[in-house]
Amino acid sequence: MTAVTPPPGGPSSPAPGTPPPSAPGTPSSGGGTPPPPASGYRPGRTLPLRVEAVRQLKRRRTLVMGLILTALPFVLIAAFAIGGDPGGEGGGRRINLMDTATASGANFAATCLFVSAGFLLVIPVALFCGDTVASEANWSSLRYLLAAPVPRSRLLWSKLAVGLGFSAAAMVLLPAVALVAGSIAYGWGPLRIPTGGSLPLGEALPRLALIVAFVFVSQLVTAGLAFWLSTRTDAPLGAVGGAVGLTIIGNVLDAVTALGDWRELLPAHWQFAWADALQPQLEWGGMAKGTAVSVTYALVLFALAFRGFARKDIVS
Repeated sequence: MTAVTPPPGGPSSPAPGTPPPSAPGTPSSGGGTPPPPASGYRPGRTLPLRVEAVRQLKRRRTLVMGLILTALPFVLIAAFAIGGDPGGEGGGRRINLMDTATASGANFAATCLFVSAGFLLVIPVALFCGDTVASEANWSSLRYLLAAPVPRSRLLWSKLAVGLGFSAAAMVLLPAVALVAGSIAYGWGPLRIPTGGSLPLGEALPRLALIVAFVFVSQLVTAGLAFWLSTRTDAPLGAVGGAVGLTIIGNVLDAVTALGDWRELLPAHWQFAWADALQPQLEWGGMAKGTAVSVTYALVLFALAFRGFARKDIVS
C-alpha cells in the first residue's frame, strides 16, 4: 500500500516531547495571564464582621465567660453579707478601696474592677484573641476559609476586630453589672474616695468609664500576645495559656524592685494607674505613660502576627 502524505498545513503529529497546544483563551502554565476573578467577588466583603461575630457569640466559651463575669458581683455581695462591712474594722488605719466597697453602687463597681483587673479580666482577653485563629486551624477549617477565597489579611482583620470587640464587651459587662447590683444592694450614691471626700454621681460615672477604657487599653498587650501566638500554633489552649502565662511573668517582674526604673517598660507596672482617676483632681500622668507602653507593645505584636501569617504555610 502507498503511504498517505498529509496535505500541506493539515494536522500532523507533534514531535516527541512537545506539549500539546493550549486551547484558545486558556492561559498556559508558563506564566500566562491568570483568569479574571469571578463576577461580583470583592475581597473586602469576604468574612463579614457580622458573620464572624455571630459565630463567636454562639460558641460555648463565650457564654461561659459572660456568665462568670456576670456572677462575680453577686459573689462579692454575698461575701460582704456573710463577712460583714469590709470597713468595719477600720479604727485608725488607712482606708483603701476595698474598705469603701459597700459605700455605694459606684464604689462597689470600682472595687470589682480593682479585684479583677490584675488577673480575671486577663482571661477573656486572652481567650477571645488567642482562640480565634488557632481554633480554626485545630478544626482543620482554616484552609477552607482561605480557599473561599478569603484574603489572609482580611481574615486576620475580621478575627482581630471581633476578638477586641468581645474583649471590650467583657470589660464593660463586669462594671455595668456591678454598678446595677451594687446600687440595689448599697444604694445609689456618690463615689467615696479612699483618701477622703467623695465624687458626685455626675462626675463619678465618667471617671468609671475612663477607668474601664484604661483597663481595656492596658490589656491590649495580652491581646497582642494571644493573637500572635494564635497565628503561630494550632493549639488554642497553647495560645491562650501562653498569653496568660507571659502576662503573669510580667507581673512577677514588676514586683522585683531591684529592676528599678526598668520596670516602667513593663505594661504590668501601669495596670493600676487608673487609681489616679479616683482622686479629687484627676491625674493623667500614670495613665498616659501606661497607655503609651501598652499601645506600643500591642502594635508590634499585631504587626508580627500579620507578617508571620502572610508567609505561613497553612496545612490545617
